[in-house]
Amino acid sequence: MSRNRYEFTPDEADPTAASDDPAAEAEERPSRSARKRAAEAAQKLGERLLELREPDLVALNLPEELLEAVRDARRLGPTPAQARARQYIGKLMRRLDTEPIERALETRSGDWRPRAKLPR
Repeated sequence: MSRNRYEFTPDEADPTAASDDPAAEAEERPSRSARKRAAEAAQKLGERLLELREPDLVALNLPEELLEAVRDARRLGPTPAQARARQYIGKLMRRLDTEPIERALETRSGDWRPRAKLPR
């Protein structure tokens, strides 16, 4: 009896292949939409960092690479380059645990004061 050369026997199967249970695989990994929502949330959080003053930004104890990216994005002004810089900041934010940054920004939003001069 000849074997079809495209059929795998159990001993020839790829040991790194995904499990046969699609439900278990779905539980392990978030959906594509969930990953996109998380990426967008990280980018929006990074955009909030652009609005902070320098002493407040330093007080967050951010990684040096993220701190430099925020400073560079501020220097660019409203250009397409700044849009790319915001995306890069979002990429860096996805690598971090954003929970402490969110908490720090929430506590700082309570003591917000306007920078503009009030009319006389």
